[in-house]
Amino acid sequence: MATVDGEAVNKDQFNHWMAVAAKSTGQPNAAVPDPDADYKKCIAAKRKSTPAPAKGQPKVTDEQLKTQCKQEYDQLRNQVMQLLISFQWIQGEAETMDVKVTDAEVKKSFDEQKKQSFPKEEDYKKFIQTSGQTEADILQRVKLDLLSNKIRDKVVKGKDNVSDKAIQDFYNKNKARFAQPEKRDLRVVLTKGKAEADKAKAALDGGDSWTAVAKKYSIDDTSKASGGKLPAQAKGTLDKELDEAVFSAKKGELVGPVKTQYGYYVFTVTNVTAASQQTLAEAKETIKQTLQSQNQQKALDGFVKDFTARWKEKTECSEGYKTSDCKNGPKATPTPSVQGAVPEGS
Repeated sequence: MATVDGEAVNKDQFNHWMAVAAKSTGQPNAAVPDPDADYKKCIAAKRKSTPAPAKGQPKVTDEQLKTQCKQEYDQLRNQVMQLLISFQWIQGEAETMDVKVTDAEVKKSFDEQKKQSFPKEEDYKKFIQTSGQTEADILQRVKLDLLSNKIRDKVVKGKDNVSDKAIQDFYNKNKARFAQPEKRDLRVVLTKGKAEADKAKAALDGGDSWTAVAKKYSIDDTSKASGGKLPAQAKGTLDKELDEAVFSAKKGELVGPVKTQYGYYVFTVTNVTAASQQTLAEAKETIKQTLQSQNQQKALDGFVKDFTARWKEKTECSEGYKTSDCKNGPKATPTPSVQGAVPEGS
């Protein structure tokens, strides 16, 4: 089916994982669509499960069902080939980087995952029966996961070292990220027209409560339900006209009507929280974590790009089994996946 750096991906491996992939689609009695038999079994199975057409609607043809079978086969084939090729790539890279995983590490990880996923032994046995995987398959995948993790750790090692100068530079360039704008708590009444706003303001001036006035006049359901309260409004986040009026008003002053695109506001500021700026010392730990993450991601991105290019160059696929991972395969294009076709983890 393919060779990776001279190592073969053989037909038995391919057929086994295709069967696993078919079972993992969640369809009862799922089988691999067989192109060698012109998809006859697949077409027959789909014919049985296809409901009769509604009155006046055409019957689904065998050719349409064959197209579905071919699409399913192509998707499963691509995913399985990518899986088998990735096995070879990871093992090959681990050898290149002198990364090793012991049998004891594999068993420990397997036991932990098994206990977490299958508290009862019967559940694990049922999974083995229904998934089509063997315990050897699962152990292989656990080993490859551990190798992948160790390769990743080696790639990012030392990338968490961040200098004080880098932290200082980041803080200076991103001070706004560590600032809190001024915030004001409001009581508001929003009306559709100016006449209603004038009446609302007059009622408040006359001593009526915000709860009563908001209930009677406001068209804003959110603030109306809480007696006109609109807490913690940050500067620059309100409608332009209202924002200017709110942040120039004195605390306790009854202001309005203010015309906005939503209607007319009457409001008062009930509390003011001054703008604040985190100091470098206060922001240091957050900045350090951000830079560590950026450095690690940059190292990983560079590694993955190089890793993919190197191993793709070493991968040749046979006709009918070419994927975007093959040197002689098609260019990578987004393709829909069969849900669960290649099971992740154990």
